[in-house]
Amino acid sequence: MLTKNVADGIHCVEDASVNWFLVEEDERLTVVDAGLPTSWRSLLSALDELGRRPEDIEALVLTHGHFDHLGFAERLRFEVGVPVYVHENDVPLTRHPRQYGRDRPLWWYLLTQIKALPIAVGFLARRAWWPQPIKKVHRMPEGVLDVPGRPRVLFTPGHTLGQCALHFPERDAVIAGDAVVTLNPYRGTRGPQLVSGAATVDPERALRSLDAIADTKATTVLVGHGEAWTGGAGRLVELARRRGPS
Repeated sequence: MLTKNVADGIHCVEDASVNWFLVEEDERLTVVDAGLPTSWRSLLSALDELGRRPEDIEALVLTHGHFDHLGFAERLRFEVGVPVYVHENDVPLTRHPRQYGRDRPLWWYLLTQIKALPIAVGFLARRAWWPQPIKKVHRMPEGVLDVPGRPRVLFTPGHTLGQCALHFPERDAVIAGDAVVTLNPYRGTRGPQLVSGAATVDPERALRSLDAIADTKATTVLVGHGEAWTGGAGRLVELARRRGPS
């Protein structure tokens, strides 16, 4: 489940088609997104494999507040004392994870998108829809965030109203969250694209927000669902726009 150095000092953990990341800086760590509730076990396993401890984690940064990115966030905050950062627009989602906006009804995808059924089953088996609400968060400003790795926060709304990407210029990488993905959990389709309207509140705004990712000119883009993209941010955005909303 752990893939080391998907970019320099950034490690990916994949649980049931959901990616989250560990960013190393010296002896310190930042966790980006928190997977599913059962990802707590994956976190402990990944830390052990990296020779780290939970106490080495100094921050948890959420790219957005959807249920499949909140997984172990409250447990890490409560048990280890790790501060949780999220854009202010998504603070309500961290308290009510299943009450999110969408452009199209979920039932249509569940009834018609057969390729996505294994992903839905994996979500169900890992209690994806039932993360603990986060009782306290820190509102994340744009600009450089003073956490290990010192990412530059890029506001990329559309998937959610507070979706953000994180740019690591010295590592030539962006963690995009769900601003763009290479696996669409609601269709089971692969390749650069937006997440379907079942979980995207404003597809037109999401397409416009891709400019911020393209402008980084990063070689590697790490996404919330699907394989890492190493063909350049500009090409990724071009292909996602060509595909359009779904």
